[in-house]
Amino acid sequence: MKIVIQRVSQASVVIENAIKSVINKGLLVLVGIEDADTTDDIDFLCKKIVNLRIFDDASGVMNLSIKEINGEILCVSQFTLHASTKKGNRPSYIKASKPDFAIPMYDLFCKMLGEMLEKDIQTGVFGADMKVSLINDGPVTIVIDSKNKE
Repeated sequence: MKIVIQRVSQASVVIENAIKSVINKGLLVLVGIEDADTTDDIDFLCKKIVNLRIFDDASGVMNLSIKEINGEILCVSQFTLHASTKKGNRPSYIKASKPDFAIPMYDLFCKMLGEMLEKDIQTGVFGADMKVSLINDGPVTIVIDSKNKE
């Protein structure tokens, strides 16, 4: 499982010209799922997300977690995180899971993340053509691959 975390002052998802989700201060999390992913990957990533100290404290030092600032999370599925560009110029998405596996994993990821954050997680719609907007605060962007634990 691969994720991209972006610290945001605002983020939203629009589908067919209708606003689906909006958050203010918090995290936009893009999630890519592959067939080798398990609940251990979900658990590792959710714990990492809610405990990452990437928000400024009173001294302006990144020392606070999303939980400590009472921030919000917008979680969006993004199979293109598993793109392979090794051969040619057209990316291959062969490692990305098909919907029958990916949707339940994405739903479980959002559920576990919400339980750990102790608030509802805003989401996009799996497989939809989404327009994702954000104001990256910092900018702060972190990529984590659960298989490499980095």
